[in-house]
Amino acid sequence: MRLAAKSPLTLALLAGAALLSGCASTGRSGQSLPSAGIVGGGEQVSENYIIGALDELTVFVWRNPELGARVQVRPDGRITTPLITDMVAVGKTPAQLAEDIRVVLGEYIQDPLVSVMVDRPQGTFSQQIRIVGATERPAAIPYRANMTLLDAMIAVGGLSEFAAGDRARLIRVDRESGQQREYDLRIASLLRRGDVRANVRLEPGDVIIIPESMF
Repeated sequence: MRLAAKSPLTLALLAGAALLSGCASTGRSGQSLPSAGIVGGGEQVSENYIIGALDELTVFVWRNPELGARVQVRPDGRITTPLITDMVAVGKTPAQLAEDIRVVLGEYIQDPLVSVMVDRPQGTFSQQIRIVGATERPAAIPYRANMTLLDAMIAVGGLSEFAAGDRARLIRVDRESGQQREYDLRIASLLRRGDVRANVRLEPGDVIIIPESMF
């Protein structure tokens, strides 16, 4: 049996995955996702991004640059900019946050035009892709528009030496029904044999679980 020290991040991610997977069978689920290929035929518009803690933002106020700022969302979900103290940012889209800032600045200047840009997203918990198990760097990574399985595996350094990549599973919560669904993944086929049919498109909140080989 192979034993390895696990970091607090790894343990936390594994615990979260265990809760999501519940009592699911360790066998193949029989469900599969459509192939995404390597290069999509056309870009799809993603949902509005929801600001999360530790996101880095740029607040721009037209003709009043002194009222703008580059800020990082604090762990408590708030930001502070000139004339504005402790405004809640988490859970809002950039457009919603810009409107809230505009309303406050309207008390000081006439008809301010405000824009908010996300420079370095971290994402809310529901918008992250979590990858746990036999990978080089188990992690929670921010989702971005049109992200695929290949993108996610590159971000965590691929499979570990003893990974059973073709027995990996994807856990996804259906947004309409709220039910958890499980899909088979063939990560080893994708990464080690170049089978582009094994590449699938991901969605915010997906959890990828990669078991170790028993041999």
